[in-house]
Amino acid sequence: MSLPKINPTKTKAWQKLSQHFDTVHTKHLAELFQDNPERAANFSIDWQDFFVDYSKNNIDKTTKNLLLELADEVHLKESLEYYFGGQTINETEGRAVLHTALRANKETHVEVDGKNVVKEVYQVKEQIRTFVEDVVSGSKKGYSGKAFTDVVNIGIGGSDLGPVMAIEALKFYRNNLKVHFVSNVDGDLVHDVLKEIDPETTLFIVVSKSFTTQETLSNALTIKKWFLQHAQEDDIAKHFAAVSRNLEMIDEFGIDKKNVFPMWDWVGGRFSLWSAVGLSIALSIGFENFDELLSGANAMDLHFQDAEFEENIPVMLALLSVWYNNFFGAETEAIIPYTQYLHRLPAYLQQGIMESNGKSVDRSGASTPYQTGTIIWGEPGTNSQHAFFQLIHQGTKLIPADFIGFKQSLHGDNDHHNKLMANFFAQTEALMNGKSLQEVKSELEASGKSEEEIEALAPFKVFEGNKPTNTILIEKLTPRSLGSLVAMYEHKIFVQGIIWNIFSYDQWGVELGKQLAKNTLKDIEGDQIGKHDSSTMQLLQKFKS
Repeated sequence: MSLPKINPTKTKAWQKLSQHFDTVHTKHLAELFQDNPERAANFSIDWQDFFVDYSKNNIDKTTKNLLLELADEVHLKESLEYYFGGQTINETEGRAVLHTALRANKETHVEVDGKNVVKEVYQVKEQIRTFVEDVVSGSKKGYSGKAFTDVVNIGIGGSDLGPVMAIEALKFYRNNLKVHFVSNVDGDLVHDVLKEIDPETTLFIVVSKSFTTQETLSNALTIKKWFLQHAQEDDIAKHFAAVSRNLEMIDEFGIDKKNVFPMWDWVGGRFSLWSAVGLSIALSIGFENFDELLSGANAMDLHFQDAEFEENIPVMLALLSVWYNNFFGAETEAIIPYTQYLHRLPAYLQQGIMESNGKSVDRSGASTPYQTGTIIWGEPGTNSQHAFFQLIHQGTKLIPADFIGFKQSLHGDNDHHNKLMANFFAQTEALMNGKSLQEVKSELEASGKSEEEIEALAPFKVFEGNKPTNTILIEKLTPRSLGSLVAMYEHKIFVQGIIWNIFSYDQWGVELGKQLAKNTLKDIEGDQIGKHDSSTMQLLQKFKS
Protein backbone atom coordinates (compact mmCIF):
# COMPACT_ATOMS: atom_id res chain seq x y z
CA MET A 1 0.00 0.00 0.00
CA SER A 2 1.24 3.47 -0.85
CA LEU A 3 0.15 7.01 -0.10
CA PRO A 4 -2.43 8.52 -2.47
CA LYS A 5 -1.08 10.72 -5.22
CA ILE A 6 -3.55 13.58 -5.46
CA ASN A 7 -2.74 17.06 -6.73
CA PRO A 8 -4.49 19.20 -4.09
CA THR A 9 -5.15 22.04 -6.51
CA LYS A 10 -7.35 19.70 -8.58
CA THR A 11 -9.67 18.90 -5.68
CA LYS A 12 -13.13 20.43 -5.37
CA ALA A 13 -12.27 21.74 -1.91
CA TRP A 14 -9.23 23.62 -3.22
CA GLN A 15 -11.35 25.29 -5.92
CA LYS A 16 -13.93 26.28 -3.31
CA LEU A 17 -11.20 27.61 -1.03
CA SER A 18 -9.83 29.75 -3.89
CA GLN A 19 -13.24 31.30 -4.43
CA HIS A 20 -13.85 31.65 -0.70
CA PHE A 21 -10.47 33.36 -0.22
CA ASP A 22 -11.59 36.23 -2.45
CA THR A 23 -14.40 37.02 -0.01
CA VAL A 24 -12.81 36.30 3.36
CA HIS A 25 -9.24 37.63 3.07
CA THR A 26 -10.38 41.27 3.11
CA LYS A 27 -12.08 40.83 6.50
CA HIS A 28 -10.20 42.11 9.53
CA LEU A 29 -9.82 39.74 12.47
CA ALA A 30 -11.44 42.27 14.78
CA GLU A 31 -14.48 42.24 12.48
CA LEU A 32 -14.67 38.44 12.61
CA PHE A 33 -14.79 38.59 16.42
CA GLN A 34 -17.53 41.24 16.29
CA ASP A 35 -19.55 39.03 13.94
CA ASN A 36 -19.37 35.98 16.22
CA PRO A 37 -19.46 36.42 20.02
CA GLU A 38 -18.75 32.67 20.40
CA ARG A 39 -15.74 32.77 18.11
CA ALA A 40 -13.09 32.04 20.75
CA ALA A 41 -14.94 28.93 21.94
CA ASN A 42 -15.71 27.80 18.39
CA PHE A 43 -12.09 27.99 17.27
CA SER A 44 -10.19 26.35 20.12
CA ILE A 45 -9.31 22.83 21.29
CA ASP A 46 -9.01 21.70 24.90
CA TRP A 47 -6.96 18.49 25.26
CA GLN A 48 -5.39 17.14 28.44
CA ASP A 49 -3.03 19.89 29.69
CA PHE A 50 -3.05 21.73 26.34
CA PHE A 51 -5.38 24.53 25.33
CA VAL A 52 -5.04 25.63 21.71
CA ASP A 53 -6.78 28.84 20.67
CA TYR A 54 -6.69 29.38 16.91
CA SER A 55 -9.49 31.96 16.84
CA LYS A 56 -7.06 34.77 15.97
CA ASN A 57 -6.72 33.47 12.42
CA ASN A 58 -8.11 34.82 9.16
CA ILE A 59 -10.79 32.15 8.88
CA ASP A 60 -14.49 31.77 9.45
CA LYS A 61 -16.70 28.70 9.81
CA THR A 62 -16.82 28.22 6.04
CA THR A 63 -13.02 28.32 5.80
CA LYS A 64 -12.75 25.70 8.50
CA ASN A 65 -15.28 23.42 6.83
CA LEU A 66 -13.60 23.73 3.43
CA LEU A 67 -10.18 22.97 4.89
CA LEU A 68 -11.65 19.87 6.52
CA GLU A 69 -13.16 18.92 3.14
CA LEU A 70 -9.68 19.24 1.63
CA ALA A 71 -8.30 16.85 4.26
CA ASP A 72 -10.97 14.33 3.33
CA GLU A 73 -10.42 14.71 -0.42
CA VAL A 74 -6.68 14.00 -0.19
CA HIS A 75 -7.49 10.87 1.91
CA LEU A 76 -5.81 12.06 5.09
CA LYS A 77 -7.59 9.45 7.25
CA GLU A 78 -6.40 6.58 5.07
CA SER A 79 -2.86 8.04 4.95
CA LEU A 80 -2.82 8.35 8.72
CA GLU A 81 -3.48 4.60 9.00
CA TYR A 82 -0.50 3.90 6.73
CA TYR A 83 1.66 6.22 8.84
CA PHE A 84 0.98 4.38 12.09
CA GLY A 85 0.68 0.95 10.52
CA GLY A 86 4.25 0.57 9.30
CA GLN A 87 3.57 0.92 5.57
CA THR A 88 6.48 1.99 3.36
CA ILE A 89 5.39 5.61 3.06
CA ASN A 90 8.99 6.79 2.56
CA GLU A 91 8.81 5.34 -0.94
CA THR A 92 11.94 6.83 -2.47
CA GLU A 93 14.09 5.21 0.22
CA GLY A 94 11.90 2.12 0.59
CA ARG A 95 11.30 2.62 4.31
CA ALA A 96 8.49 2.72 6.82
CA VAL A 97 8.18 5.83 8.99
CA LEU A 98 7.76 4.70 12.57
CA HIS A 99 9.12 7.19 15.06
CA THR A 100 5.67 6.74 16.67
CA ALA A 101 6.62 3.11 17.46
CA LEU A 102 9.49 4.39 19.62
CA ARG A 103 7.01 5.74 22.17
CA ALA A 104 4.13 3.29 21.66
CA ASN A 105 2.59 1.33 24.52
CA LYS A 106 4.24 -2.01 25.17
CA GLU A 107 1.14 -3.90 24.00
CA THR A 108 1.16 -2.19 20.59
CA HIS A 109 1.92 -4.46 17.64
CA VAL A 110 3.53 -2.86 14.57
CA GLU A 111 5.16 -5.09 12.00
CA VAL A 112 8.02 -4.24 9.65
CA ASP A 113 9.23 -7.10 7.46
CA GLY A 114 7.21 -9.54 9.55
CA LYS A 115 8.70 -8.47 12.92
CA ASN A 116 6.96 -6.63 15.73
CA VAL A 117 9.28 -3.64 16.06
CA VAL A 118 7.72 -2.50 19.36
CA LYS A 119 9.12 -5.57 21.09
CA GLU A 120 12.62 -4.64 19.91
CA VAL A 121 12.07 -1.00 20.96
CA TYR A 122 11.36 -2.10 24.53
CA GLN A 123 14.45 -4.30 24.61
CA VAL A 124 16.55 -1.26 23.68
CA LYS A 125 14.72 0.88 26.25
CA GLU A 126 15.77 -1.59 28.93
CA GLN A 127 19.34 -1.38 27.66
CA ILE A 128 19.15 2.42 27.90
CA ARG A 129 17.65 2.21 31.40
CA THR A 130 20.44 -0.02 32.70
CA PHE A 131 23.20 2.05 31.10
CA VAL A 132 21.78 5.35 32.37
CA GLU A 133 21.21 4.10 35.91
CA ASP A 134 24.76 2.73 36.05
CA VAL A 135 26.28 6.02 34.88
CA VAL A 136 24.09 8.29 37.02
CA SER A 137 24.53 6.20 40.16
CA GLY A 138 28.30 6.13 39.69
CA SER A 139 28.54 2.33 39.53
CA LYS A 140 29.86 2.66 35.97
CA LYS A 141 33.24 4.37 36.22
CA GLY A 142 36.04 5.67 34.04
CA TYR A 143 39.52 4.20 33.61
CA SER A 144 40.87 5.76 36.83
CA GLY A 145 37.99 4.53 38.98
CA LYS A 146 36.21 7.89 39.13
CA ALA A 147 32.49 8.36 38.45
CA PHE A 148 31.45 10.26 35.34
CA THR A 149 30.68 13.96 35.68
CA ASP A 150 30.40 14.95 31.99
CA VAL A 151 28.90 13.53 28.80
CA VAL A 152 29.85 14.60 25.27
CA ASN A 153 27.35 13.85 22.49
CA ILE A 154 29.09 13.64 19.09
CA GLY A 155 26.60 13.84 16.23
CA ILE A 156 25.04 16.21 13.71
CA GLY A 157 21.59 16.97 12.31
CA GLY A 158 18.97 14.85 14.03
CA SER A 159 21.68 13.25 16.14
CA ASP A 160 22.36 16.66 17.68
CA LEU A 161 19.41 19.04 17.32
CA GLY A 162 16.86 16.83 19.08
CA PRO A 163 18.99 16.01 22.12
CA VAL A 164 20.22 19.63 22.41
CA MET A 165 16.67 20.98 22.27
CA ALA A 166 15.29 18.47 24.79
CA ILE A 167 18.14 18.83 27.28
CA GLU A 168 17.90 22.63 27.18
CA ALA A 169 14.11 22.44 27.48
CA LEU A 170 14.30 20.10 30.48
CA LYS A 171 17.27 21.73 32.22
CA PHE A 172 15.09 22.16 35.32
CA TYR A 173 14.99 18.35 35.67
CA ARG A 174 18.65 17.58 35.03
CA ASN A 175 20.87 15.65 37.43
CA ASN A 176 24.57 16.02 38.26
CA LEU A 177 25.82 15.15 34.77
CA LYS A 178 26.86 18.02 32.50
CA VAL A 179 26.17 17.32 28.82
CA HIS A 180 28.18 18.91 26.00
CA PHE A 181 27.53 18.73 22.26
CA VAL A 182 29.96 18.54 19.36
CA SER A 183 28.27 18.70 15.96
CA ASN A 184 29.84 21.15 13.54
CA VAL A 185 33.03 19.97 11.81
CA ASP A 186 34.48 23.36 12.78
CA GLY A 187 37.53 22.37 14.83
CA ASP A 188 37.18 25.41 17.07
CA LEU A 189 34.02 23.88 18.55
CA VAL A 190 35.49 20.50 19.46
CA HIS A 191 38.66 22.03 20.92
CA ASP A 192 36.62 24.44 23.04
CA VAL A 193 34.64 21.49 24.46
CA LEU A 194 37.85 19.55 25.18
CA LYS A 195 39.07 22.48 27.29
CA GLU A 196 36.04 22.07 29.57
CA ILE A 197 36.28 18.35 30.35
CA ASP A 198 38.43 15.88 32.25
CA PRO A 199 39.31 12.65 30.34
CA GLU A 200 39.05 10.64 33.56
CA THR A 201 35.41 11.60 34.19
CA THR A 202 33.91 12.10 30.72
CA LEU A 203 31.70 9.72 28.77
CA PHE A 204 31.56 10.13 24.96
CA ILE A 205 28.60 9.08 22.81
CA VAL A 206 29.16 8.81 19.05
CA VAL A 207 25.80 9.05 17.27
CA SER A 208 25.82 8.16 13.58
CA LYS A 209 23.71 5.56 11.79
CA SER A 210 26.46 4.84 9.25
CA PHE A 211 29.42 5.75 11.49
CA THR A 212 30.82 7.42 8.36
CA THR A 213 29.22 10.89 8.51
CA GLN A 214 32.14 13.22 7.82
CA GLU A 215 31.47 15.74 10.59
CA THR A 216 30.75 13.13 13.26
CA LEU A 217 33.64 10.83 12.40
CA SER A 218 36.12 13.71 12.19
CA ASN A 219 35.06 14.97 15.61
CA ALA A 220 35.07 11.47 17.11
CA LEU A 221 38.59 10.77 15.84
CA THR A 222 39.86 14.12 17.15
CA ILE A 223 38.37 13.37 20.57
CA LYS A 224 39.77 9.84 20.53
CA LYS A 225 43.25 11.18 19.74
CA TRP A 226 42.97 13.67 22.62
CA PHE A 227 41.69 10.96 24.98
CA LEU A 228 44.61 8.65 24.16
CA GLN A 229 47.03 11.38 25.20
CA HIS A 230 45.76 10.72 28.73
CA ALA A 231 44.65 7.07 28.67
CA GLN A 232 45.36 3.69 27.10
CA GLU A 233 43.73 2.10 24.03
CA ASP A 234 41.84 -0.38 26.24
CA ASP A 235 40.29 2.52 28.17
CA ILE A 236 38.24 3.55 25.12
CA ALA A 237 35.83 0.73 25.95
CA LYS A 238 35.05 2.37 29.32
CA HIS A 239 34.58 5.91 28.04
CA PHE A 240 32.90 5.62 24.63
CA ALA A 241 29.40 4.50 23.62
CA ALA A 242 27.87 4.44 20.14
CA VAL A 243 24.41 4.75 18.63
CA SER A 244 24.85 3.26 15.18
CA ARG A 245 24.29 0.34 12.81
CA ASN A 246 27.89 -0.05 11.61
CA LEU A 247 29.13 -2.68 14.06
CA GLU A 248 32.34 -3.27 12.12
CA MET A 249 33.53 0.33 12.34
CA ILE A 250 32.40 0.61 15.95
CA ASP A 251 34.54 -2.40 16.83
CA GLU A 252 37.47 -0.94 14.90
CA PHE A 253 37.09 2.31 16.87
CA GLY A 254 37.41 0.32 20.10
CA ILE A 255 33.91 0.70 21.56
CA ASP A 256 32.67 -2.13 23.79
CA LYS A 257 29.71 -4.01 22.24
CA LYS A 258 27.81 -3.63 25.54
CA ASN A 259 27.90 0.15 24.97
CA VAL A 260 26.44 -0.01 21.44
CA PHE A 261 22.81 0.99 20.85
CA PRO A 262 21.00 0.32 17.55
CA MET A 263 19.44 2.72 15.04
CA TRP A 264 16.67 1.57 12.73
CA ASP A 265 16.05 2.31 9.07
CA TRP A 266 12.43 3.11 9.81
CA VAL A 267 13.35 6.15 11.92
CA GLY A 268 14.50 9.31 10.16
CA GLY A 269 17.27 11.24 11.86
CA ARG A 270 15.16 14.32 12.52
CA PHE A 271 12.58 12.19 14.36
CA SER A 272 15.05 10.07 16.32
CA LEU A 273 15.35 11.75 19.72
CA TRP A 274 12.83 9.19 21.03
CA SER A 275 15.27 6.35 20.27
CA ALA A 276 18.76 5.60 21.61
CA VAL A 277 19.75 8.86 19.89
CA GLY A 278 18.17 10.35 23.01
CA LEU A 279 20.68 8.55 25.25
CA SER A 280 22.24 11.89 26.23
CA ILE A 281 18.75 13.16 27.18
CA ALA A 282 18.19 10.14 29.42
CA LEU A 283 21.63 10.62 30.99
CA SER A 284 20.88 14.30 31.66
CA ILE A 285 17.40 13.99 33.20
CA GLY A 286 17.33 10.32 34.26
CA PHE A 287 15.55 7.41 32.60
CA GLU A 288 12.19 7.95 34.34
CA ASN A 289 11.93 11.48 33.00
CA PHE A 290 13.05 10.29 29.56
CA ASP A 291 10.27 7.71 29.67
CA GLU A 292 7.80 10.47 30.58
CA LEU A 293 8.97 12.38 27.49
CA LEU A 294 8.06 9.32 25.41
CA SER A 295 4.72 8.94 27.19
CA GLY A 296 3.77 12.52 26.39
CA ALA A 297 4.57 11.96 22.72
CA ASN A 298 2.50 8.78 22.74
CA ALA A 299 -0.45 10.64 24.22
CA MET A 300 -0.31 13.10 21.31
CA ASP A 301 0.00 10.15 18.90
CA LEU A 302 -3.23 8.69 20.22
CA HIS A 303 -4.96 12.06 20.03
CA PHE A 304 -3.82 12.45 16.42
CA GLN A 305 -5.02 8.93 15.57
CA ASP A 306 -8.38 9.08 17.31
CA ALA A 307 -9.69 12.65 17.45
CA GLU A 308 -12.08 13.91 14.82
CA PHE A 309 -10.24 16.26 12.51
CA GLU A 310 -12.19 19.29 13.73
CA GLU A 311 -10.93 18.60 17.29
CA ASN A 312 -7.49 17.37 16.22
CA ILE A 313 -4.69 19.75 17.16
CA PRO A 314 -2.03 18.70 14.58
CA VAL A 315 -4.64 18.52 11.81
CA MET A 316 -6.04 21.98 12.47
CA LEU A 317 -2.58 23.58 12.79
CA ALA A 318 -1.50 21.96 9.50
CA LEU A 319 -4.65 23.08 7.68
CA LEU A 320 -4.11 26.66 8.86
CA SER A 321 -0.51 26.51 7.65
CA VAL A 322 -1.65 25.35 4.20
CA TRP A 323 -4.26 28.13 4.15
CA TYR A 324 -1.64 30.82 4.72
CA ASN A 325 1.07 29.26 2.57
CA ASN A 326 -1.04 28.48 -0.48
CA PHE A 327 -3.76 31.09 -0.45
CA PHE A 328 -2.32 34.13 1.36
CA GLY A 329 1.18 33.54 -0.02
CA ALA A 330 2.81 33.63 3.43
CA GLU A 331 6.27 32.06 3.16
CA THR A 332 7.36 31.94 6.79
CA GLU A 333 5.99 30.93 10.17
CA ALA A 334 7.34 32.13 13.51
CA ILE A 335 7.58 29.93 16.59
CA ILE A 336 7.63 32.07 19.76
CA PRO A 337 7.97 30.12 23.02
CA TYR A 338 7.46 32.21 26.15
CA THR A 339 10.04 30.31 28.17
CA GLN A 340 13.79 30.51 27.87
CA TYR A 341 13.95 26.75 28.31
CA LEU A 342 12.56 26.30 24.78
CA HIS A 343 15.11 28.59 23.15
CA ARG A 344 16.33 25.74 20.87
CA LEU A 345 12.84 24.65 19.79
CA PRO A 346 12.68 26.88 16.66
CA ALA A 347 16.05 25.54 15.44
CA TYR A 348 14.90 21.97 16.08
CA LEU A 349 11.67 22.57 14.17
CA GLN A 350 13.57 24.18 11.32
CA GLN A 351 15.13 20.82 10.55
CA GLY A 352 11.96 18.84 11.19
CA ILE A 353 9.72 21.01 9.02
CA MET A 354 12.06 22.38 6.35
CA GLU A 355 13.96 19.17 5.70
CA SER A 356 10.70 17.21 5.58
CA ASN A 357 8.52 19.44 3.44
CA GLY A 358 11.11 21.42 1.47
CA LYS A 359 10.22 19.52 -1.70
CA SER A 360 9.34 20.63 -5.24
CA VAL A 361 8.46 17.22 -6.70
CA ASP A 362 5.16 15.51 -5.90
CA ARG A 363 4.59 11.84 -5.13
CA SER A 364 4.14 11.08 -8.83
CA GLY A 365 7.55 12.57 -9.67
CA ALA A 366 6.14 15.73 -11.27
CA SER A 367 7.06 19.30 -10.34
CA THR A 368 4.64 20.85 -7.87
CA PRO A 369 2.87 23.84 -9.46
CA TYR A 370 2.19 25.22 -5.97
CA GLN A 371 4.18 26.20 -2.89
CA THR A 372 5.10 23.52 -0.36
CA GLY A 373 7.39 23.90 2.70
CA THR A 374 7.29 26.94 4.94
CA ILE A 375 10.33 28.72 6.39
CA ILE A 376 10.46 28.33 10.17
CA TRP A 377 12.14 30.77 12.53
CA GLY A 378 11.77 32.25 15.97
CA GLU A 379 13.18 33.08 19.39
CA PRO A 380 11.77 33.13 22.92
CA GLY A 381 9.54 35.93 24.13
CA THR A 382 10.05 38.50 25.53
CA ASN A 383 13.50 38.76 23.87
CA SER A 384 11.91 38.50 20.45
CA GLN A 385 9.60 41.42 21.19
CA HIS A 386 12.68 43.64 21.42
CA ALA A 387 14.13 42.24 18.20
CA PHE A 388 12.01 41.17 15.21
CA PHE A 389 8.46 41.89 16.41
CA GLN A 390 8.70 45.26 14.68
CA LEU A 391 8.60 43.39 11.36
CA ILE A 392 5.62 41.27 12.39
CA HIS A 393 3.64 44.25 13.71
CA GLN A 394 4.36 46.91 11.10
CA GLY A 395 6.26 45.21 8.28
CA THR A 396 4.90 44.37 4.85
CA LYS A 397 5.02 40.59 5.21
CA LEU A 398 2.31 38.32 6.57
CA ILE A 399 3.90 36.08 9.24
CA PRO A 400 1.60 33.64 11.02
CA ALA A 401 3.00 32.84 14.46
CA ASP A 402 2.62 30.17 17.14
CA PHE A 403 2.78 31.52 20.69
CA ILE A 404 3.66 28.80 23.22
CA GLY A 405 3.20 29.55 26.90
CA PHE A 406 2.82 27.78 30.25
CA LYS A 407 0.40 28.45 33.09
CA GLN A 408 2.94 27.57 35.81
CA SER A 409 6.49 28.74 36.38
CA LEU A 410 8.91 25.93 37.18
CA HIS A 411 10.75 27.87 39.86
CA GLY A 412 7.57 29.34 41.30
CA ASP A 413 8.54 32.98 40.73
CA ASN A 414 5.05 34.32 40.10
CA ASP A 415 6.16 37.94 39.85
CA HIS A 416 8.37 37.21 36.84
CA HIS A 417 5.95 34.69 35.38
CA ASN A 418 2.97 37.03 35.53
CA LYS A 419 4.95 39.71 33.70
CA LEU A 420 6.08 37.19 31.10
CA MET A 421 2.55 35.94 30.50
CA ALA A 422 1.12 39.45 30.44
CA ASN A 423 3.32 40.02 27.40
CA PHE A 424 2.31 36.63 25.96
CA PHE A 425 -1.39 37.53 25.96
CA ALA A 426 -0.89 41.19 25.07
CA GLN A 427 1.14 40.48 21.96
CA THR A 428 -1.44 38.24 20.28
CA GLU A 429 -4.15 40.76 21.12
CA ALA A 430 -2.06 43.61 19.70
CA LEU A 431 -1.22 41.64 16.57
CA MET A 432 -4.91 40.97 16.05
CA ASN A 433 -6.42 44.38 16.79
CA GLY A 434 -3.61 46.77 15.95
CA LYS A 435 -4.13 50.47 16.57
CA SER A 436 -6.15 52.69 14.26
CA LEU A 437 -5.21 56.16 13.06
CA GLN A 438 -8.02 57.63 15.17
CA GLU A 439 -6.73 55.85 18.30
CA VAL A 440 -3.21 57.11 17.63
CA LYS A 441 -4.41 60.68 17.17
CA SER A 442 -6.45 60.54 20.36
CA GLU A 443 -3.43 59.29 22.32
CA LEU A 444 -1.17 61.97 20.91
CA GLU A 445 -3.72 64.65 21.62
CA ALA A 446 -4.06 63.41 25.22
CA SER A 447 -0.28 63.57 25.60
CA GLY A 448 -0.33 67.28 24.76
CA LYS A 449 1.01 67.16 21.19
CA SER A 450 0.15 70.02 18.85
CA GLU A 451 -2.03 69.41 15.81
CA GLU A 452 1.03 69.78 13.60
CA GLU A 453 2.98 67.24 15.66
CA ILE A 454 0.04 64.83 15.61
CA GLU A 455 -0.23 64.93 11.82
CA ALA A 456 3.51 64.36 11.44
CA LEU A 457 3.75 61.47 13.93
CA ALA A 458 0.45 59.64 13.54
CA PRO A 459 1.20 57.57 10.38
CA PHE A 460 4.26 56.03 12.04
CA LYS A 461 2.35 54.90 15.12
CA VAL A 462 -0.52 53.15 13.34
CA PHE A 463 -0.70 49.35 13.64
CA GLU A 464 -2.76 47.63 10.96
CA GLY A 465 -3.36 44.56 13.13
CA ASN A 466 -4.99 41.58 11.42
CA LYS A 467 -1.85 39.48 12.06
CA PRO A 468 -2.72 35.80 12.63
CA THR A 469 -1.54 33.80 15.63
CA ASN A 470 -2.14 30.47 17.33
CA THR A 471 -1.96 30.41 21.12
CA ILE A 472 -0.78 27.13 22.65
CA LEU A 473 -1.25 27.34 26.41
CA ILE A 474 0.12 24.38 28.41
CA GLU A 475 -0.20 23.72 32.13
CA LYS A 476 3.51 23.29 32.89
CA LEU A 477 6.78 22.49 31.09
CA THR A 478 7.40 18.87 32.05
CA PRO A 479 9.04 15.96 30.20
CA ARG A 480 5.55 14.73 29.36
CA SER A 481 4.24 18.04 28.02
CA LEU A 482 7.41 18.57 25.98
CA GLY A 483 6.90 15.13 24.42
CA SER A 484 3.34 16.06 23.46
CA LEU A 485 4.44 19.41 22.05
CA VAL A 486 7.17 17.97 19.83
CA ALA A 487 4.91 15.14 18.63
CA MET A 488 2.25 17.73 17.79
CA TYR A 489 4.62 19.43 15.36
CA GLU A 490 5.75 16.07 13.94
CA HIS A 491 2.17 15.21 13.04
CA LYS A 492 1.59 18.68 11.63
CA ILE A 493 4.48 17.94 9.23
CA PHE A 494 2.79 14.72 8.16
CA VAL A 495 -0.56 16.37 7.45
CA GLN A 496 1.06 19.15 5.41
CA GLY A 497 2.98 16.59 3.37
CA ILE A 498 -0.15 14.59 2.62
CA ILE A 499 -2.03 17.68 1.45
CA TRP A 500 0.89 18.89 -0.67
CA ASN A 501 1.28 15.41 -2.21
CA ILE A 502 4.99 15.17 -1.37
CA PHE A 503 7.22 12.64 0.37
CA SER A 504 8.02 14.21 3.74
CA TYR A 505 10.45 11.59 4.96
CA ASP A 506 13.29 11.52 2.46
CA GLN A 507 15.96 14.24 2.28
CA TRP A 508 17.77 13.95 -1.02
CA GLY A 509 18.45 17.67 -0.96
CA VAL A 510 20.99 17.10 1.83
CA GLU A 511 23.12 14.75 -0.29
CA LEU A 512 24.43 16.91 -3.16
CA GLY A 513 26.47 19.26 -0.98
CA LYS A 514 27.96 16.27 0.88
CA GLN A 515 29.07 14.70 -2.40
CA LEU A 516 30.65 17.89 -3.72
CA ALA A 517 32.41 18.56 -0.40
CA LYS A 518 34.40 15.33 -0.82
CA ASN A 519 35.80 16.64 -4.10
CA THR A 520 36.54 20.11 -2.79
CA LEU A 521 38.34 18.61 0.22
CA LYS A 522 40.68 16.86 -2.24
CA ASP A 523 41.19 20.21 -3.98
CA ILE A 524 42.03 21.90 -0.67
CA GLU A 525 44.39 19.21 0.58
CA GLY A 526 45.99 18.32 -2.79
CA ASP A 527 48.33 20.14 -5.16
CA GLN A 528 45.82 20.48 -7.98
CA ILE A 529 42.36 22.00 -8.11
CA GLY A 530 39.82 20.05 -10.16
CA LYS A 531 37.24 21.42 -12.56
CA HIS A 532 34.77 23.94 -11.13
CA ASP A 533 32.83 26.99 -12.19
CA SER A 534 34.90 30.18 -12.31
CA SER A 535 33.53 31.49 -8.99
CA THR A 536 34.32 28.32 -7.03
CA MET A 537 37.72 28.06 -8.71
CA GLN A 538 38.55 31.63 -7.73
CA LEU A 539 37.45 31.06 -4.14
CA LEU A 540 39.50 27.86 -3.78
CA GLN A 541 42.57 29.59 -5.17
CA LYS A 542 42.06 32.50 -2.77
CA PHE A 543 41.69 30.09 0.16
CA LYS A 544 44.88 28.20 -0.72
CA SER A 545 47.00 31.24 -1.48
